[in-house]
Amino acid sequence: TIRCTQGDRLRITFINSTSHPHSIHFHGIHRPSMDGLTPVQPGETFVYEFDAEPFGLHLYHCHTIPFRRHIHKGLYGALIIDPPAPRPAAKELVMVMNAFDTNFDAENEFYAVNTVAFHYAKHPIAVALNEPVRIYLVNITEFDPVNSFHLHAGMFNVFRTGTSLTPHELTDIVTLGQGERHILEFSLKFPGQYMFHAHQSEFSELGWLGIFDVPEPTAFAEPAVAGICDLTSTPGGEA
Repeated sequence: TIRCTQGDRLRITFINSTSHPHSIHFHGIHRPSMDGLTPVQPGETFVYEFDAEPFGLHLYHCHTIPFRRHIHKGLYGALIIDPPAPRPAAKELVMVMNAFDTNFDAENEFYAVNTVAFHYAKHPIAVALNEPVRIYLVNITEFDPVNSFHLHAGMFNVFRTGTSLTPHELTDIVTLGQGERHILEFSLKFPGQYMFHAHQSEFSELGWLGIFDVPEPTAFAEPAVAGICDLTSTPGGEA
């Protein structure tokens, strides 16, 4: 994940040390010369430089033929451009919805958020009672036209593409085409385990399924501290 604030000057030095041409296409506003349509040949270097705008949730990915194979093999990431005035404090999570074709038949054999199938089912995400939660949700699934996110026993505000500070709707499911991304905000009002997953049954059965775990409050529990955000590159993707 690349994170910055609207107006920041970004300078990305791209070194192609592979045996295939590659590039980086950033979603957002910039000069066409920075758009990643010109392949960077093996052994070559290119510097992408532009001012980050607009604020919101974006992504970047390789834009060199064959697009679907380059994206499917992992040449992508999330780009968060924060508004000049920070969003309200919350527990923040990046969730990149993806899938994998392991036998090269152009169909996916398993699905996930942040690459590891069933990771959040085996390792539930701890959330405090009534704690504000913010999910940066990106769909980069290849070989399927759409993917989705569904929350059980709760509902969330949807900020489409994250480019507005006013929510577009309150719902419990969003469906995204490839390249779409939304910011989701919610809190969970009862203790217990809340399932979340794709609402394509095949996807959830093949790995895209997880749990938010809200423990019972105790008299001696420390209050939840929200707003301390350190995005990392750990496999779980939790901030």
